[in-house]
Amino acid sequence: MASKKPLLICVVGPTAIGKTSLAIKLAQEFSTEIISADSRQFYKEMSIGTAVPSPSELAAIPHHFIHNISISQPYSVGDFERECIQFLNQFFKKRNVAIMVGGSGLYIDAVIKGLDNFPEIASETRKKLNKELNQNGIKVLQTELQLADPVYFEKVDQQNPHRLIRALEVFRATGKPYSSFLNKEGTKREFETLFIGLTAERDAVYSRINQRVDQMVEAGLFEEAESLLPQKESNALQTVGYREAFDYFEGKISKEEAISEIKKNTRRYAKRQITWFKKNEAIHWFNFQTDESTIVNFIKEKNAL
Repeated sequence: MASKKPLLICVVGPTAIGKTSLAIKLAQEFSTEIISADSRQFYKEMSIGTAVPSPSELAAIPHHFIHNISISQPYSVGDFERECIQFLNQFFKKRNVAIMVGGSGLYIDAVIKGLDNFPEIASETRKKLNKELNQNGIKVLQTELQLADPVYFEKVDQQNPHRLIRALEVFRATGKPYSSFLNKEGTKREFETLFIGLTAERDAVYSRINQRVDQMVEAGLFEEAESLLPQKESNALQTVGYREAFDYFEGKISKEEAISEIKKNTRRYAKRQITWFKKNEAIHWFNFQTDESTIVNFIKEKNAL
């Protein structure tokens, strides 16, 4: 009889719903460690605006792929897939369970299913798109992607020019939508996967988001963003929380308007996360207020742990 494969437990759901807390409890219960699959938490210069786990949370359980690279360092979903699989291959030699937690669905899917090899794209294609962005603004790119690839357009951060350009360069070079490269038959992995999703009514999610943004502001979000102003063109900083703060520093909006925009854009981001995860029929959903022992017992029964 073949030996049982190790288990990767993936804790998913929209931002601010309580994934970190649950992941720590699960890691403690199963004497294991946590992999972050939050693409915003990779960068060591960004903490407050990316809701990196607190020092006490990081001390409670070893976390991996948090603050592991600089915003000046190019880093793709393919890089994360490769490094994460290398890590898991080593980790599963000593433990039979690992926890992955995060809201970046594309990055989680890359680890679980693998990504198709994207075609080589001539650098001129990206240069042309960047030139169009500078000359015509982001709206033109948004419109083109919506027409070319409505499936990915609904999932992507539509305010992130880096993501728009990446999708459009693949489309222009191949004539195929970017999303078509993300839905291929998955790569076989040497581990089993169990998805645990946290969910809540929309009003509860939005309330938690608003509360978290207020906490971020109080903790020094604007001061953190101001320290990164010289690097504001970095791809890593084209994200909610920092873009709005930069607009405030440049006098485009007031501080109150910036805070309001952060809340609004985070709610939009959460909606896209929910849309992404709801398409995954393998996720076992629990209300965010479910007692953690109930989820632990479910995992034990499901996987004979």
